[in-house]
Amino acid sequence: MIRHRLLSAALGCCAALVSVLSPAAHAQGPSREELPAPVLAALQRAQVPPSAFSAVVAPVSGAEARLRHQSAAPVNPASVMKLVTTYAALDLLGPEHTWRTRFYTDGAVDGGALRGNLYIRGGGDPKFVLERIQAAFEALQAQGARVILGDLVLDHSAFDLPPSDPGAFDGEALRPYNATPDALLVNFKSVILKFVPDPAAGVARVLSEPPMAGMQIDATVPLANAACGDWRGALRARFDDPARIYFEGRYPSRCGEGQWPVAYQEPSSYAARALEGLWRSSGGLLTGRVREGLVPAGATLLLDAPSLPLSEILLDVNQWSNNVMAQQVFLTLGQLAPQATPLAGAGPLPLPQPRSGFAQARQVLLGWWQRTFGPAVPAPVLENGSGLSRDERITPEALALLLRHAARHPRAEAFVASLPVAGVSGTAKRYASDPRNPANGRAWLKTGTLRDVTGIAGYVNAANGTRYVLVAFVNHPNAGAARPALDALVEWTARLPD
Repeated sequence: MIRHRLLSAALGCCAALVSVLSPAAHAQGPSREELPAPVLAALQRAQVPPSAFSAVVAPVSGAEARLRHQSAAPVNPASVMKLVTTYAALDLLGPEHTWRTRFYTDGAVDGGALRGNLYIRGGGDPKFVLERIQAAFEALQAQGARVILGDLVLDHSAFDLPPSDPGAFDGEALRPYNATPDALLVNFKSVILKFVPDPAAGVARVLSEPPMAGMQIDATVPLANAACGDWRGALRARFDDPARIYFEGRYPSRCGEGQWPVAYQEPSSYAARALEGLWRSSGGLLTGRVREGLVPAGATLLLDAPSLPLSEILLDVNQWSNNVMAQQVFLTLGQLAPQATPLAGAGPLPLPQPRSGFAQARQVLLGWWQRTFGPAVPAPVLENGSGLSRDERITPEALALLLRHAARHPRAEAFVASLPVAGVSGTAKRYASDPRNPANGRAWLKTGTLRDVTGIAGYVNAANGTRYVLVAFVNHPNAGAARPALDALVEWTARLPD
């Protein structure tokens, strides 16, 4: 089986702290505002003015910041905003929090058959992937529900979300990072295509996951004796028909085996196609159809499938900057809002679940922010909590405050462990990648990238034995070329003397 990790990689005390990090309390003079020479040189090479660079470097404990530059102005943080969502979730929900996907029936299991409909009610699980779906189906069949003499009914109602276009953000609807949230989020709404060259036959065999009901995928594609290069473009894949994926080009034989995660072209029907395909491939039979609907009052609970704990979910969110998982976590916070009431007419189901939308999630998170940091600290501007937004904003000062607060939290270990390690893991592997760099393996950094935005934030253990909070952003059309400036700041921080 092609593993889900490929998709994740495709698809990261208040008053005292306010006085420590507030701009007014830190008018330290030019020495605190002047950027280190290596950072300035990297910005110059990227043709980015220092005014487009903002940063804070401050010890986790203590009042003296080592660097503060343009740090009070709001910036677009890109995926670094996930630090706000994930820390709030750890604080409000706890690292052991789980989501529940529940399986109900309005009939009964008898003689190897489920005489009635099977209902699957999504609870917002951010990582309801193939292995866990198959395990749930196997558990149901072990109870005797091998044949469904009825329909398979999918209940998405725990999240209150308007229809959305996955290509609205940047026109890249087929990229898994644009997958949209769903209370019944199945395998990130993505298909993984695997190409295995067979030189003797002159073709590449095409394998795919998951099995999709009512969908045809070409089993082979001709080989080309060409350099690998843009092999995806060379395939000339066609995704315009929801019932078919086919290829008009060739696969370069020199690429060896290749894998391509693709967001399904009709995301609204993905769960139905994938769950039916998985049910049948696991040995189950279905006499009815797959449709959407609500679990009726009085339905019998057959299986309760808990998710991985929040602490493990956050590894994917922060290590691999998984956007849709971050939005699932964000929407889960909205279920804590006072007006997020249980579904009308849903009946006395076990553990009734309130509905949540982005408005409720923003309300809960901003209320948490004010209680945690007080009204003097500017609250972030939130849209979906993942940073996949042109509108989200936060000041570097506020984010530095959050990181210092998180470092003192009883759940600090789980928070820091979710961050990529510079030069070692996740999206921070490219930073301090040289083993001779003192930050290699000694910095925990969340990264963020959008068009015109690049940034990092996290913790750096310096040579002087001090752990520093580091926050840095570039908001500029040449932001992508300015990544070496962020790397230079990480190394400068790691080399700080006493």
